[in-house]
Amino acid sequence: MSDLFIALQHLVPQHALSRLAGSIAASDTPWLRDRLIRRFVAAYGVDLSEAARGIGEFTSFNDFFTRELRPGARPLADAAKFILSPADGAVSQLGPVSGGRIIQAKGRDYAVAEILGCSEAEAARFEGGSFITIYLSPKDYHRVHMPAAGTLAQTSYIPGDLFSVNTATAAGVDRLFARNERLSCRFDGPDGHFASIMVGAMIVAGIDTVWPNTFRTHVSAPVHEDFAGADNAFAAGDEMGRFYLGSTVVLLFEPGRVAWHDDLKPGEPLRMGEAIARRRG
Repeated sequence: MSDLFIALQHLVPQHALSRLAGSIAASDTPWLRDRLIRRFVAAYGVDLSEAARGIGEFTSFNDFFTRELRPGARPLADAAKFILSPADGAVSQLGPVSGGRIIQAKGRDYAVAEILGCSEAEAARFEGGSFITIYLSPKDYHRVHMPAAGTLAQTSYIPGDLFSVNTATAAGVDRLFARNERLSCRFDGPDGHFASIMVGAMIVAGIDTVWPNTFRTHVSAPVHEDFAGADNAFAAGDEMGRFYLGSTVVLLFEPGRVAWHDDLKPGEPLRMGEAIARRRG
């Protein structure tokens, strides 16, 4: 069944389908908006008790999907000691960066330079470092937060495919996260140089950031932006971006900076703000 699902993804017009989904999700027509939200909540078991607003208070399905949480819904772990989960979701993979590559699934990996959209020399600073991949399911909170304190250095929007990023597709599509559309964000802070990469997926209608940017999703040309001197400083746990329909976040840290918690393993559920690693330097 998973082979058929993957084959269908190769055949469908991924970007056209995502643009269509985006236009529907952005509609403020009350009957369409509220019907979509109610059906989605019922289908995926969304816990609206955590949301700051209820059904009927959202301007569009997109507004609902990127809903803010009520105060206190995601308490933050001690950022002086720990690296925080950037999002709700589940661990897909985690481990060391070796040979300039990251594990995607059993028997599959991809290049650090490719997912970052940078040169091999720039990617080399992560050699021997640590990565974690977090999958956001449809029911999850879809804002992405800072795993550690840092100042934005640069971003790269890299156009690409829009395959689903679920477990079956990750196991069956080579270089999945490095071939899908993505936004690579690099920061400098007390935990060194680190990256948070927001990876798009099938019917993801867009990726956005809390800082002004010039990229547009679903276009054909990469967009590289340098933020040196712009003073975009963030504390651990601060919001940095959001997905308009769900996807995946990949974190990268330099060698000797973090030690993932021993109990983290593929499939482990996460909530934004919980401790996922101990800071080492």
